[in-house]
Amino acid sequence: MANENNQNTENVEITEEQYQEQLSEQHRIRIEKLQQLKADGKNPYEITKFPVTIKNSEIRAEFEKYENQTVSIAGRITSWRDMGKANFIDIRDSSDRMQAYVRIDDVGEESFKEFKKWDLGDIVGITGFVFKTRKGEISVHAKEITLLSKSLLPLPEKWHGLKDKEERYRKRYLDLIANPEVKDVFVTRSKILREIRNYLDDLGYVEVDTPVLHTLEIGASARPFVTHHNALDIDMYLRIETELYLKRLIVGGFDKVYEVGRIFRNEGMDATHNPEFTSIEMYQAYTDYYGMMDLIENMYRSIAIKICGSDTVHYRGNDIEIGKPWTRMKMTEAVKKYADVDYYSWNSDEDARAAAKAKNVEVAADATKGDILAAFFDEYVEDKLIQPTIIYDYPVEISPLAKRKPDEPAFTERFEYFISCCEFGNAFSELNDPIDQKERFVKQVEQRKKAGPTNARVDEDFVTALEYGLPPTGGLGMGLDRFVMLLTDSDSIRDVLLFPTMKPID
Repeated sequence: MANENNQNTENVEITEEQYQEQLSEQHRIRIEKLQQLKADGKNPYEITKFPVTIKNSEIRAEFEKYENQTVSIAGRITSWRDMGKANFIDIRDSSDRMQAYVRIDDVGEESFKEFKKWDLGDIVGITGFVFKTRKGEISVHAKEITLLSKSLLPLPEKWHGLKDKEERYRKRYLDLIANPEVKDVFVTRSKILREIRNYLDDLGYVEVDTPVLHTLEIGASARPFVTHHNALDIDMYLRIETELYLKRLIVGGFDKVYEVGRIFRNEGMDATHNPEFTSIEMYQAYTDYYGMMDLIENMYRSIAIKICGSDTVHYRGNDIEIGKPWTRMKMTEAVKKYADVDYYSWNSDEDARAAAKAKNVEVAADATKGDILAAFFDEYVEDKLIQPTIIYDYPVEISPLAKRKPDEPAFTERFEYFISCCEFGNAFSELNDPIDQKERFVKQVEQRKKAGPTNARVDEDFVTALEYGLPPTGGLGMGLDRFVMLLTDSDSIRDVLLFPTMKPID
C-alpha cells in the first residue's frame, strides 16, 4: 500500500475488514511521511498561501487564450499515472479537474524526488504553462511544484467508503471530493436564495433578522428545542418560526419585510423534514391571502426560469408545470372531489365524526368539524396534488394566526400550496384582532397541556403589539429546502442540506 499513487492497476474488490486494515496501514505510512517532511524542514502545514492565478475551468473554457501562457493552479491530487521520470497527475480545484505533466527535467531532480513521495489526496500548487498533449488533453506543464497540505487519510475509492448514502451525509466533505457533481446542487441552492432575495428586494421588501432564542414556549404544535441561559438563569427556546416577530415589525411601520431564517423543530426526520431547516417568511401590509397567492406563483415561475431555463421542471418522475396558472381549490371543494365527502352536509361535530368512522379516517373522540375536514384532506387529497395547487380556506381550529372569513367564520383566509404531493408553503390574511388572537392562543396552550407536560404560554407581548394596531396584512412562509429539492430534482431534504442532522454513531 505504500506505493498508492500509481493508478495503472485495476480496482479489486475486497472485504470491508481488508479495506479497514489497508486504511490503517496507509494512515500509518502517511504520518511517517509527514514526520519526515517536518524533520527535513519541509512541513507543508507551515505554508500560509499560494499565488493561484486561474481556475481550472477558465483554462478549459478559453484554452486558445491561455495556450503557452504561464499559470499557477492549486488543488487536490485525485489521480496519478507514474511513467518513471515523467508523471501525469489530475488536480481538482473548486471548479474542475486539470491534468498536470510533471517531469524530472523541468522541476529538478530534488523536487521530483520529493514529489514522488506525495500521495493521492494531497493538496498541491503547480506553476507551469498551458498546453495540449498528443491525445488532445488540455494540461499544465509543471515548472514548479509545491506541497501545500498533506492528506493523512486516503481518498475513498470505488468499492468502499462512500457506497452508503448515510456515510455520504455524515462525511459531506468526502462526498464532495469523491462526487464533485454533488457540489452543483449546493451552488444551485445559493443561486436560488440569491434570486429569491432579488425578487423580493425588487418588490420593495426589506430583509430583516429576528431572534433565534426566545424566552417563552408558545402553544404551537411544533415542539421546540430547549436550552438554558446561565447569566439570566432561565430556559430559552430555539425558534420554531419567525412569524410573530416579523408581524411586530409591520405593527411598527414596516410595509414589507422578509427573513431568511434558520428554524428548529424537535420532531421526526424523513424525506422532507429535518429538525433544522431554512424558511423564508414574508409579510406585506395592506394585502390579503389572494395577494400572497399571486406573489408566490409569480416568484416560483420567475426563479424557475432563471435557475432551470424553463418554467417546467422535472421532479420525482413528473414534469411540474410551474408556469401554468396554478389550480386553486377550497379545502371543502378538494375533500368533496377526492373523498366524496361534503362538509356542508354535516350539521354537527357528531355528524362529522360519523362520516370519519364510515370512511375509516382516524380522529380524536372530541374532534370538531374543522379538525375532521383537515383529517379527510390529509387522508384523501394531499397525495393527489402533483401539479402546483393552492388549497385555501382552512378551518379555524387549525389556523390560530389567520383571519376568519367574514362571511363564514368557521374558516380562515389561509392557504397552503402543494407540489408533487407535498406542502411547500403556508400563507394567511393575518389575524389582526387582538381579542380573537388572545382567545386562540389560550386554546392552543390548553390543547398543548392536554397532550402532555409543557411550558407553553400565551405570547402576551405579541397580543399587546396587536392592540396597538396591525394593518390588514398578508403573510407567507415557504421552505427553502423543499424549493431547492424541486429545482434540483432531489429526492430527500438531506440531498440539499450540506450537513443534515444524523444520529451519532456509538
